[in-house]
Amino acid sequence: MEFGAPCSRALNGGRPCGRAVGTRIRRAAVESRSRSPFGASSFRVSPTPAGPPKNRAVKAVLKGHTVSVDKVGKMSSQSSHDFELSSLTALSPLDGRYWSKVKDLAPYMSEYGLIYFRVLVEIKWLLKLSQIPELTEVPSFSEEAESFLQGLIDGFNLEDALEIKNIERVTNHDVKAVEYFLKQKCQSHPEIAQVLEFFHFACTSEDINNLAHALMLKESMKNVMFPVMDKLIRAICTVAKDNAYISMLSRTHGQPASPTTLGKEMAVFAVRLSRERKEMHQVEIMGKFAGAVGNYNAHLAAYPHIDWPHIAEEFVKSLGLSFNPYVTQIETHDYMAKLFHTLIQFNNILIDFDRDIWGYISLGYFKQITKAGEIGSSTMPHKVNPIDFENSEGNLGKANGGLSHLSMKLPISRWQRDLTDSTVLRNMGEGLGHSLLAYKSALQGIGKLKVNEARLSEDLNHSWEVLAEPIQTVMRRFGVPEPYEKLKELTRGRAVSQESITEFIEGLELPEEAKINLLKLTPHTYIGAAAELAMNVDVAVNLLSGLEIF
Repeated sequence: MEFGAPCSRALNGGRPCGRAVGTRIRRAAVESRSRSPFGASSFRVSPTPAGPPKNRAVKAVLKGHTVSVDKVGKMSSQSSHDFELSSLTALSPLDGRYWSKVKDLAPYMSEYGLIYFRVLVEIKWLLKLSQIPELTEVPSFSEEAESFLQGLIDGFNLEDALEIKNIERVTNHDVKAVEYFLKQKCQSHPEIAQVLEFFHFACTSEDINNLAHALMLKESMKNVMFPVMDKLIRAICTVAKDNAYISMLSRTHGQPASPTTLGKEMAVFAVRLSRERKEMHQVEIMGKFAGAVGNYNAHLAAYPHIDWPHIAEEFVKSLGLSFNPYVTQIETHDYMAKLFHTLIQFNNILIDFDRDIWGYISLGYFKQITKAGEIGSSTMPHKVNPIDFENSEGNLGKANGGLSHLSMKLPISRWQRDLTDSTVLRNMGEGLGHSLLAYKSALQGIGKLKVNEARLSEDLNHSWEVLAEPIQTVMRRFGVPEPYEKLKELTRGRAVSQESITEFIEGLELPEEAKINLLKLTPHTYIGAAAELAMNVDVAVNLLSGLEIF
């Protein structure tokens, strides 16, 4: 698998972000399976008569072959050792089946991304120390030395990450492995070699990790998630404007209701999504750098006259993050909870959109543009299923499950810190990955939609009862007694036609102009301000989001 998407110089120094790793199953495993008496057939497992557990034999029967379960288990175990990581053997479909759609996140949300940002933070901290006049043991670096250190960041690649993982096998500590890697890299540089012990100076591992995780999130949202979210909102806005004047029968409680336009209903989703997009953009991505329990204990023990809280604030802000001064060993993760909660709400709105579009397709309001060679059903050749919206909905649910756990768990840590957040934070990419996959599936589905105006018109033509609302409202204005009750008697549970509505209006004691206006109404024209709302969706989205999405 490869980090196929382009990534910034800061991530790869102008070189590819990754290389192919584990892309096939070993030939021996394939040959072993091809020689197996089982082939591709199914088999049943049946126990022999009961007896003592140690003598109880369970046999697998397949087309005349009888093989003990012990042997089957042994063969399975041997085969699993032959697997290398590939799109076929990956445990998560994000790293297998769906890799091509989510790989843009890999430079940021993978183990590689975490290691890269740890390297960046460690180097930037050493550079910051060299800029503190009172810290004479780390003099200001020459321009050449600074360039050397920056080159370690810009030139960081997969081989470097693998080298750090090899060191970790010895240290059994991932952050310490980064420190040792940097010391090895800088031993040959005479100027930096004098201050090697100031790598990771006064830091707890979580000083490095919390900033790395913050940068992973910041760069993932800025470079991957937000652009696709904006593209999705734009696509829905386009559907809204293109269909602003296409009248549609509303349905409340699943029953015919006052007409709207297809475009206005799409605009509702665009505006809702843009509101959550704005909330996410406004979340402050925070960082801490206050040592083992948040008090700068080690810093002040070594250099009691340096204003370490101020230094830490400057350093965190220099990375493009907001500074959190009140912490324990860990950054409190409250901003993460807020971000993930907002992302869940964005996803919930998109689930609502997916289900509505699914329903409109079911009603025949949308047709789906077919693609040559695609199959909708293995047995029903006519099927054109709304699979993109179903895929989107399913992945949004999966994403929200993971994001919900992150947002509920991360703000909770025993006393000054426990380790439960560490393993959970490694799963940020899962929530973002399934969300990204869902957004792209929805976009793909939107691109296949074609409005079926004839079907929309058909439903409106059979729903003249929806004009009961405007008629009784005008009757109220002009003082006609019991307007609601009279329309209820005419329409509720009865077949209503254009003729019966016309006859009723003509029999009303209303001013002539009001009566003429009512007689002009049809289910197609009784749409209120729906068309204008749809046409103005771009303005509404930009005002609500506070961003120039368009």
